[in-house]
Amino acid sequence: MSNAALHVARTGLDAQNTKMRVIANNLANVNTTGFKRDRADFETLAYQQMIAAGANSDSENKFATGLNLGSGVALQGTSKINTQGNLQQTGNALDMAIEGSGFFQVQRPDGSIAYTRAGNFSVTAEGTVVTSDGLPLIPQITVPEGATSISVGNDGTVSATLQGESEPTQLGQIELASFMNAAGLQPIGGNLLTETAASGTPQVGVAGLEGRGSIRSGNLETSNVNVVEELVDMIETQRAYEVNSKMIKATDEMLQYVNQQM
Repeated sequence: MSNAALHVARTGLDAQNTKMRVIANNLANVNTTGFKRDRADFETLAYQQMIAAGANSDSENKFATGLNLGSGVALQGTSKINTQGNLQQTGNALDMAIEGSGFFQVQRPDGSIAYTRAGNFSVTAEGTVVTSDGLPLIPQITVPEGATSISVGNDGTVSATLQGESEPTQLGQIELASFMNAAGLQPIGGNLLTETAASGTPQVGVAGLEGRGSIRSGNLETSNVNVVEELVDMIETQRAYEVNSKMIKATDEMLQYVNQQM
């Protein structure tokens, strides 16, 4: 008796186990600013063709459907679900959320550019606007010492009132990057993503123009993870895992029976 059923069930266990890891990561990041949930995508493995559809069944007739036996399932990949998260008001001018598409640009220690939706920025002792990990915002914005009443417009214009002046002074403008296929960006941790061949090159420009979202100062974008949805998905995955486990047990009992009868 063939052990092909054991192999098929094993691929099911592997796939569901990996999907559970994806769900676990989503739930772990339910409070991560700007986090976008992942979805596990599956694909069938190769089929063994026993009888081709349309082949002659006899001298006058042909098979209508044929006979094809699948060899299991595999995880095809994970897709980023880039739906908008809720905006949470903080009152801090340097907390910024993007309402719509687009990403903030930050400079990594090696000089390369990374992209993020997490807009919880702060100011260093030198006045540079940076992420919580100290990565400077690009284009770089520097707040002069003693500046007050910092504000950020919906188009990314940063203004502040300087010492000895009554009117606000423009300090710079934050630009957003958009991608043809944002789901193709590579997550590298730290709320950062990098460009890939699948994402396409970044289209950088003013917020609110050419399809880029607007910047909402004093707000943060929350994670788009829906806890209830993830818990339901977790239960379905667990049940699928149990069914594949039972398939292994049933196939093992069948093989044991055959061996005992020989």
